[in-house]
Amino acid sequence: MPSPDLTVSEQDRFIAEAFERDESRLRGFIRKRVLDTSDAEDVLQDVFYELIQAYRMMKPAEQMTAWLFRVARNRITDLFRRQKAVSLNDAVGEDGEALVFEDLLPSPEAGPDAVYARNVLLEELEEALDELPANQREVFVAHEILGRSFKELSEETGTSVNTLLSRKRYAVLALRERLQEIHEELGK
Repeated sequence: MPSPDLTVSEQDRFIAEAFERDESRLRGFIRKRVLDTSDAEDVLQDVFYELIQAYRMMKPAEQMTAWLFRVARNRITDLFRRQKAVSLNDAVGEDGEALVFEDLLPSPEAGPDAVYARNVLLEELEEALDELPANQREVFVAHEILGRSFKELSEETGTSVNTLLSRKRYAVLALRERLQEIHEELGK
């Protein structure tokens, strides 16, 4: 363990050695827990940023590798706390336009064209569900359609609640994109 009286260049060398030694294992650790590559890279950067800050503030960690993994776990927890369960019925949109799933489905009372458009969208939803990876489709259907809780699903499958939340989030994003495209095509 280096002394807190290190010069800046010695601190830089020590940080570079820690990065070289622990970066690939730490990245793998994070990627197993954070499915989104961009989020995983952000967590990794945060961990090494905290390492640099700790050394600059003369608070070097005693067990460097253990400290890095503890910081990574904390950052992953923070990330999942910021993410909440998403639903197709959550408002989305750009330029102040907030569309929810119900808005994309024309009312069956609006006439034959609306009934046709509604049926096309429901068929597209079914097709889009079939195209999702099985683990995303299963959690989406179980939570969104069957109304099962993430805690229930976690206990039943042995999959963590955070992983289930992440899978559902990816499913919802893919479904929203697909339905928005079809809605725009029908609107033309």
